[in-house]
Amino acid sequence: MKYALIGCGRISPNHIEAARNNNLEFVAICDIDQKAMEEKAEKFGLTSVNQYSDYKEMLEKEKPELVAIATESGKHAAIALDCIKSGCNLIVEKPIALSMKDATEIVEAGRKKGVVVCANHQNRFNRSIQKIRDAIEKGRFGKMFHGTAHIRWCRDWNYYSKAKWRGTWEQDGGALMNQCIHNIDLLRWMLGNEIESVMGMTDRLNHDYIEAEDLGIALIKFKNGSYGIVEGTTNVYPKNLEETLYLFGEKGTIKAGGASVNRIEEWNFSDSIDDPEQVKAETAENPPNVYGFGHTPLYADVIDAINNHRDPYVTGEDGKRALELVLAIYKSAEEGQPIKLPLETCSTMDFKDRFSERKTENK
Repeated sequence: MKYALIGCGRISPNHIEAARNNNLEFVAICDIDQKAMEEKAEKFGLTSVNQYSDYKEMLEKEKPELVAIATESGKHAAIALDCIKSGCNLIVEKPIALSMKDATEIVEAGRKKGVVVCANHQNRFNRSIQKIRDAIEKGRFGKMFHGTAHIRWCRDWNYYSKAKWRGTWEQDGGALMNQCIHNIDLLRWMLGNEIESVMGMTDRLNHDYIEAEDLGIALIKFKNGSYGIVEGTTNVYPKNLEETLYLFGEKGTIKAGGASVNRIEEWNFSDSIDDPEQVKAETAENPPNVYGFGHTPLYADVIDAINNHRDPYVTGEDGKRALELVLAIYKSAEEGQPIKLPLETCSTMDFKDRFSERKTENK
């Protein structure tokens, strides 16, 4: 299957590895930053792969069957729609877009064209998360009461200064949209997807050189009667602390922790059909970074979905749901009141005046 990668930044090595692990035919890489593209080509042995600075030219000349989009978040939508128009199947890095309008257009365009659109929420493929999801689908929790998602990371001047688009409303968003959206996706997925209302608070406490928030807290009421809590920040000193997911049900309690919910730390169910210590040992993963090992199985699933004309495990609609929840938190924080879902129209650009103007100097 002919494959191309658009975007050669921080996350691109995971896509390159996943493409290779799944024996895709790497036909092209594309980036407007020629130096970044050449560096990735040299580092990962892709010097024989065609390089482009114009993705439209790449689509026309190479005609890839599968494209991964790993650019700045604000560019995802336009590129995705052009790829779909060209008949390409897609893996779109999170967030799938930065507005509800764009996300809806991507999902609908993909459906009409008959191509696979996958939102790259790779943590759904963690062994720990798969085990938890299996317990939910088997009804082991009984009635679900509530769940919490905690993302306690560090992102400092060194991180933001390497790419000026980071932390901007036009191209990124803040901690919730960038660093926290994976766990937010998991929380919504585990608690039933359908949300009644969201109450959120956000602030920028420690990064006056970015536009968006570095702290977000939210209370979510689900239509099935359960509740969710999100607490996410990039203010932790001096390095990433944890990313954890808790679920509390009538007959079960779990905690997934580690750098990126890659370890089960609590596993207690009334049915006692498995040994908690054995479950912890069998599902534990120790990835080298917070991106985990999920890209390779996500790619495998997308390839199978293409070949068998089915939806991928993580759909474009799933990506839209994660985006919707983050935008609802932003909107609630801005307006100081609960927000009812579904959210028909909203964009990160609606909040461009939320905090004082971005400063460029290091404080």
